[in-house]
Amino acid sequence: MPPKHLSHLFPWLIFLTLLLLFLYSSLLSPTATPPPPPCNLFKGHWVLDPTHTPLYNHTCPFHRNAWNCLKNQRQIMGLINSWKWVPESCALPRLDPERFLGLMRNRNIGFVGDSLNENFLASFLCVLRVADMGARKWKKKGAWRGAYFPKFNITVAYHRAVLLAKYEWQPKHSTVSDQDGLKGIYRVDVDIPADDWVNITDFYDVLVFNTGHWWGYDKFPKETPLVFYRAGQPISPPLEMFNGLKVVLENMVSYIQKEVPSKTLKFWRLQSPRHFYGGDWNQNGSCMFNEPLKESQLDLWFDPSNNGVNKEARHLNHLIEEVLRGTEIQRLDLTHLSEFRADAHPAIWLGKKDAVAIWGQDCMHWCLPGVPDTWVDILSELIRYSLETGYEH
Repeated sequence: MPPKHLSHLFPWLIFLTLLLLFLYSSLLSPTATPPPPPCNLFKGHWVLDPTHTPLYNHTCPFHRNAWNCLKNQRQIMGLINSWKWVPESCALPRLDPERFLGLMRNRNIGFVGDSLNENFLASFLCVLRVADMGARKWKKKGAWRGAYFPKFNITVAYHRAVLLAKYEWQPKHSTVSDQDGLKGIYRVDVDIPADDWVNITDFYDVLVFNTGHWWGYDKFPKETPLVFYRAGQPISPPLEMFNGLKVVLENMVSYIQKEVPSKTLKFWRLQSPRHFYGGDWNQNGSCMFNEPLKESQLDLWFDPSNNGVNKEARHLNHLIEEVLRGTEIQRLDLTHLSEFRADAHPAIWLGKKDAVAIWGQDCMHWCLPGVPDTWVDILSELIRYSLETGYEH
């Protein structure tokens, strides 16, 4: 039996041992993914609420004309913006621009990807401007567009990189036979980020990535295909487009993990669904709807097994989620909530007289104000939650 005075030390020894084990395991553990919010903001339903009105109008200087549906006099804009997204198990607070900019003071937010991330950005800028009317346009560091909010010393900008990886046009040499119909190739270096965002990794405190809408044969037909290179050499055997996308995603995600500082909040926005009815964009597809789709209709529209014209969103999401698994990049899964909103695209109201005749209806981008304002509410809530729970270190 141990001496009586030593028995009092045993609880303290056990406590110190456990504390040391905890500290040691914390040092060894990899960078943690930010804790998930207390409820799933991506699963829910749309509720008609006449009191739900936009925070901005057609006069916002950060609009892109083709998406400025108020200015272009798109029908039922009041109804489109009266639908409110309600998550299943909690409330989604509307972004308070003043409070959010105060939280983000002296920080910067960047979007990288295709025009759907630009659509997202335009909504974000117009919402935030409510709290800083002195916001001015900003196009530095390779940004396609953006804004600086001087009252809070915050920059929010978009870098256009539709494939994320570097790609360039290489015309066919005139000495080559024309029998195959090939006009040239788009060389894609799967292991090199596009110039538009390769040097911004230290500037932004929050980054939102996407790619997907350019990965189709309508953008790169057989006459002008994508040809994939690694370490400066063509990949052999040549990759089909979907396999090429997978390799690009793997390389870009690896680059983000290595080169973007661990303190930076990283998001990947999953696909924004299209709503072409009766044909694709170049086959007289239309989206002249007056209300959201019902949940029972969604699989018919979007399930890849039905082989419809709008199947690519879910198809690409499976691949993106597979590549993101195990990384610290948070999924911004805005696909499901957006699938309902067949009613909220610019359609024929594009702001230019001959736009529909040339390009067809726009059933891919979103009216502003509109659905991307809900994306902004969700993103800002996830950013707020991450910062207030002390993820930034």
